[in-house]
Amino acid sequence: MNRNKGLTRILNQGLLAGILLIAACGESSSAKSSGSNSSGTRSDHAKQASASESATSDNSSQTKSSMQIRLNHIAIYVTDLEVSTAFYRDIIGLDTIPEPFHDGRHTWFSVSENAHLHLISGRTTPPEPEKNIHLCFSTGKMDKLLEKLKAKGIHYEDWAGQPFTVTKRVDGIRQTYLKDPDGYWIEINDDF
Repeated sequence: MNRNKGLTRILNQGLLAGILLIAACGESSSAKSSGSNSSGTRSDHAKQASASESATSDNSSQTKSSMQIRLNHIAIYVTDLEVSTAFYRDIIGLDTIPEPFHDGRHTWFSVSENAHLHLISGRTTPPEPEKNIHLCFSTGKMDKLLEKLKAKGIHYEDWAGQPFTVTKRVDGIRQTYLKDPDGYWIEINDDF
């Protein structure tokens, strides 16, 4: 089975890749690439990161892969490209970026310096709704976003399903859940 068919099969089953760890991916790649300042010595930030990584590896059972890898994109198979594009652009607030196909079936969004969200039109069956499988975005303006959702008549809920409420995690982060036009779950956290 080729890669595109495999991706289509996964998306058709509603097994969308989970939480976006975009900020962490961007931080780790930028820290590695900017480890030196103009005089050729390591920056304080890079030294701190290295010291932190060393301390973490000494005190943790987690192992680090020697492979250089980061998230590139997450693709979502959608029914109506225009409706989904408007949702992710106008409601979620993502910026569109050029896509290479120019075939009217794709919209690409930037979600960090190095990662994208790709919308691909052609879905004919609904995804299997499962809140545990979701995209997660961070915002520094949760209250403003919640007002926008209410004004647009977009349902959101806490983890338990209580309409128009937020969950407060044990660490104080507020989060809420909503569905995109195709029924994919989206989590919004106020930890930006």
